[in-house]
Amino acid sequence: MSDDPEPTVNISGGTDGGGVVATFDPATADSRAERVVDRLGGLYWQKTYGGQDAFTCLVRTILSQNTSDVASQPAHDALLERYEPSAESDADLATALADAEQSVLAGTISAAGLYNQKSRVLIATAEWVLESFGTAAAFDAFVKDEDPETVRETLLEVTGVGPKTADCVLLFAGGRGGVFPVDTHVHRIYRRLGVAPPDADHEEVRAILEREVPAAKCGFGHTATIQFGREYCSARTPACLEDPDACPMGDRCDQVGVFPDSSEVVDPADAPD
Repeated sequence: MSDDPEPTVNISGGTDGGGVVATFDPATADSRAERVVDRLGGLYWQKTYGGQDAFTCLVRTILSQNTSDVASQPAHDALLERYEPSAESDADLATALADAEQSVLAGTISAAGLYNQKSRVLIATAEWVLESFGTAAAFDAFVKDEDPETVRETLLEVTGVGPKTADCVLLFAGGRGGVFPVDTHVHRIYRRLGVAPPDADHEEVRAILEREVPAAKCGFGHTATIQFGREYCSARTPACLEDPDACPMGDRCDQVGVFPDSSEVVDPADAPD
């Protein structure tokens, strides 16, 4: 994933902005969730999904758990620099991590936070890949070729792999349509907008989005929502708090848990009825 990092600034969906021209027309959308994603299509680039190595993607997503990309990306780069075998080697990254000394791996990924826990999870996950599939290449084929629900259920059986991690592997490695990973940004924003109930958990939000957003738009919806959360709809200081016209989603948002009159912001689940 280091070759194709998530954008950290607003990138136009047009060719002049470095993206590709895409058609996102809210007037033709069949659901409120799709209209939101279509609005985001006017702000951000459309991304091509799939093609990433599944085990490397799994490692990257585990490193990103409970931390920001700013912290996890250096950890990921350091891990690959130390453990990724050369092109001439018969070994693979799963073998290298399965054989890694836990304390050394922990020091290598320390930038990601929770590095002792994550190093143990990475070693155990590498061992699981080798025991279950034999090689990282065979695991990659499983992710790309097997039924998506089977892949998801299999990944969720691995300690340290939750729904968001499994879905990111399906999306970024498997290139599967209809997969809308739910991270903290996605979970917060679609409840704040009123698309999902205020008390919906991550899985409930995922079910709503994957039902109401066309399969071809789910991957874009995931990355664009994250970007929207970074730029406009942050957890503590959403743009609408000071200026109701500052947010491009203002006319589509219920502002659940956001109270401009008092400058208070709470989790949607804690907002009064």
